[in-house]
Amino acid sequence: MGPRATTTTTTEEGHQHHHYMMEKNEIEVVVMKKFGDEQSNLLDKFERLSFEVHLNRAMQLGRSLSEPGAMVRAKLPPPYTAAFLAEPPPALVSQVRQGRRRRLTGLKKVLKKLLKSITSGRSNNGGGKKEVQPGPRDPRNYYKLNYNRTHQANLLAHKNDIVQPKDNNYRLPINEDCPKYLDYDKTASIIQVKNLVERVQVLPSKERSKTIKIWKQNGEFETVSEFNDLLMALLFVDDSNLALKLFDEMSFHGVEADSWTLSIVIRCHCKNKEFDEAERVLGYMLENGFEPEFSTISMLLKSLSKSGRLQRALGVLEVVGRVGFKPMVKTYNCLLKGLCYVGRVEEAFEMLMKMKEEDLKPDIYSYTAVMDGFCKVGRSDEAVELLNEAFEMGLTPDVVTFNTLFNGYCIEGRPLMGIGIFKKMKERNCSPDYICYSTFLHGLLKWGHIRTALRIYEEMVGIGLKVEDKMMNVLVRGLCRISCKGKGFLENAHQVFEKMKHEDSVIDPSTYDVMIGALCMGKKTDDASVYLQKMIRMGYSPRMVTFNGVIRALCLEEKVIEALSILVLLNEEGRIPSRTCYNLLIDELNQHGSLLGASNVYGAALKRGVIPTMMPLQ
Repeated sequence: MGPRATTTTTTEEGHQHHHYMMEKNEIEVVVMKKFGDEQSNLLDKFERLSFEVHLNRAMQLGRSLSEPGAMVRAKLPPPYTAAFLAEPPPALVSQVRQGRRRRLTGLKKVLKKLLKSITSGRSNNGGGKKEVQPGPRDPRNYYKLNYNRTHQANLLAHKNDIVQPKDNNYRLPINEDCPKYLDYDKTASIIQVKNLVERVQVLPSKERSKTIKIWKQNGEFETVSEFNDLLMALLFVDDSNLALKLFDEMSFHGVEADSWTLSIVIRCHCKNKEFDEAERVLGYMLENGFEPEFSTISMLLKSLSKSGRLQRALGVLEVVGRVGFKPMVKTYNCLLKGLCYVGRVEEAFEMLMKMKEEDLKPDIYSYTAVMDGFCKVGRSDEAVELLNEAFEMGLTPDVVTFNTLFNGYCIEGRPLMGIGIFKKMKERNCSPDYICYSTFLHGLLKWGHIRTALRIYEEMVGIGLKVEDKMMNVLVRGLCRISCKGKGFLENAHQVFEKMKHEDSVIDPSTYDVMIGALCMGKKTDDASVYLQKMIRMGYSPRMVTFNGVIRALCLEEKVIEALSILVLLNEEGRIPSRTCYNLLIDELNQHGSLLGASNVYGAALKRGVIPTMMPLQ
């Protein structure tokens, strides 16, 4: 490079330095106009010295940035040249293309930052507007319960089990300083709740809200415990919607909820089958260190299980276990019932075994739930094995436990196995109740074990148990069919039938028909005729085969007059006798030599449009 180039470079550096000094003087003038001269009371000596130090540093920084050596190190063309303007630095290309913002020099950036700090200090100290914090009674400080009910979130990152809102500002009307555990006088609370239930029950549903407001204005329900008693009373009278409404308004009444309040809210949501809301409140409690009431968690698990939301119930169990809640036997029992209810018997059995592994002794209800699940899927033998295991553990089964076995054997078509169950019950001093007898009797009748059914029926009557009308009808028909096959039991059927008549039980028309037919087969025509006439008086319409059977039986006993009365009864009912009826009567009259009577019956048949195959003798 020649001398001329050197001279040009020196000249350019001089121009740059001159330009820089002009900028520095302009900034100093602006600053002095902004803050005043040396006598100004806006900047004390310390501030001025500090400002000068920062200003000198900024000037040195600007000078260093204006030196060609700095640009050479960055491998950039000299500033303020055509090459510099034509080819901007790569680091700034994206920034320029994005916003095309005006870049500030290093000096201006430092000054802007310095002036901002100084002016902000003046604003705070010089009477600028301060942010007004809301007071304790400001509505902005009220905790809100009306959270967005459409939000679905998770308490666990990997499981959609307990729902909580995504909004971090989600709040409940909770006193954050209140105890996280439940310490209230349960006895006094129960008495107060009973009194409130009596007061609320007499109020019409539409006036309860207004009346409660009047009670509140009169100085009642000032404390959270009193408010909780009111919510519990409303829950008892099945007015959970009003309880939730009052809960929403707790903060406006100057009352803040505690753990027991939230437990009641979960119960209300379970009552309304609003399980998402119940899980959301539970999630809030767990996140904020509040202790849910044990029976409330059990109620939520039970509600989820019964509604078919078993997977969510298992998720709730996992979550409450993760935060230190140890499930008890009752909690497991709810899940066992839910698993068996949806047919997941194997999982229920595994859970039962898990309880034993965790040194958590299952009770008889745990075994009964799994036994019931096995019986419903046709695995009653495995249920019996569980019963024996319960015996070995020293548990005492009740009638519900044994009844599951009766039901299981009846489903499988093996009702006679119930006899062995009866023996075990007697050995354990467990008296069968009405459900046990009825279930066993129903199975015996369903699968045609009439003789055993009759014995169980007589045993029930002997101990004073009333048998259902439906099963008595089935028993009578079964006994009648056996008697028609020549195997006896007609007298037993007749006794049961008479008992039904005396007790004003509902007797089906089919039972009348079968009973009348059996009496005719047993040559008890008088009783058959009486039952037939009573059946018609009751408004029933006997089958034609029943009329034919009675007429045939009367003719066999040579009771022609009674047989003719049955024919007249048919005509009075407006029914047309069958050809069989006329044939039987004509044949019987011919045998008795009553030619005129046979001719009259034949003529009556022709008038009714029936042509008998039997002719009167000439």
